[in-house]
Amino acid sequence: MYGGGYIYDKSSPAEQHQDDPAKLAEFEAKIDRGEKIEPHDWMPRDYRKQLIRMIEQHAHSEIIGALPEGTWITRAPGFRRKLALMAKVQDEVGHGQLLYNAAETLGKPREEMINDLLSGKSKYSNVFNYPAKTWGDTAVIAWLIDAAAIVNQVTNSKGSYGPYCRALERICQEESFHLKYGHDTVVYLATGTPTQRAMVQEALTRWWPPIMHFFGPPDKVSVHTEKLMRWKVKLASNDDMRQQFLNMYVPKIWELGLTLPDPNLRKNDETGQWEYTEPDWDEFFRVINGEGPCNAERLAVRNAAEENGRWVRRALMKPVGQYTQPLC
Repeated sequence: MYGGGYIYDKSSPAEQHQDDPAKLAEFEAKIDRGEKIEPHDWMPRDYRKQLIRMIEQHAHSEIIGALPEGTWITRAPGFRRKLALMAKVQDEVGHGQLLYNAAETLGKPREEMINDLLSGKSKYSNVFNYPAKTWGDTAVIAWLIDAAAIVNQVTNSKGSYGPYCRALERICQEESFHLKYGHDTVVYLATGTPTQRAMVQEALTRWWPPIMHFFGPPDKVSVHTEKLMRWKVKLASNDDMRQQFLNMYVPKIWELGLTLPDPNLRKNDETGQWEYTEPDWDEFFRVINGEGPCNAERLAVRNAAEENGRWVRRALMKPVGQYTQPLC
C-alpha cells in the first residue's frame, strides 16, 4: 500500500476492467464535467501509465534540476545571494518529494522510481543536462527556466488528476518566488559592469536553445499530446505553451537590452504568433536519451548520493530494539 492507498498490483480489480466501454465513458464524462480523478477512482490503463510517466519525470527533473545551481552555493557572490540560492535549491528538492508522493498514489513505489532514474531508464527535462559555467548561468536558470516551468505547471494544475493538481498548486507558489529571485539577479547583472553584463549575455546565449527545447517537440512530432489533452492531463499543446512563454518573456529580455541568438525571432503582427528558427530536435532527443553534455555527470552525482546515504536508510529501517547502544 502506498501514498494514495492504491495497491500496485497489475491484476487488481481496477486493471481487470480497463477495456470496459461503460467505465471508460463514465470516466471521460467525469473529466468533461470538470471533476477530479482521485487515486481510488477507476481509470484507463493508459491514463495511469501516462500520468506515472509524466509525474515521475517531473519529480526527477526537480531533483536533478537542483544540481546545476547547487554547485554554485559555495561560490555565490555574497551572503545574501548564498542564502537565497540555498533556499531555492532546498525548495526544488522538496518539489521532487511532493511529486514522488503524487506518483505513488498511482501505484508505483518511490524506490522503483528512484532506481529507474539512477539506472538511466527514466528521463528528466533536457535543460538539466547542460553545465552552469558562470554565476550568470544560475541567474538565467532561475529566471527563464523557472518561468518556462511555471507556464507548464500553471496550465497542468488545472488538469484532471487531483493529487498532481494539488501538488502543482503548491509548487507554482514557490516557483513564483524563484522567478522573482532570478529576475532580480539578471537585472542586477544586466545593469552592472561591462563584465557582469557580458556574463549574463553569454549565459543567455548558451541557454536559449535548451529553453526552446524545454516544452518538448512540436505537436506534429509529439506522440502523447492528443491523448493527454483529451483526458486533461495536459491542457495546452507544446507549441501553445512555447508561444505563451515567448509572448511573456521575450519583451522582458529585450527591455534589458539583452539579445537572443535567433535572427529569425519576431512576432508576426497579423497572426500574433512568434516566428523563430526551428530548434534542433535531433539534439533534443540525443540529450533526452542520455547523450547530453552533463547526462553522465548528473546521474553519477545522484548515484554517489544514493550510495553515501545508504547507511542512514538502513539505520532508520532497523528496529530500535536491535541496537546495543544509542545511535547518537
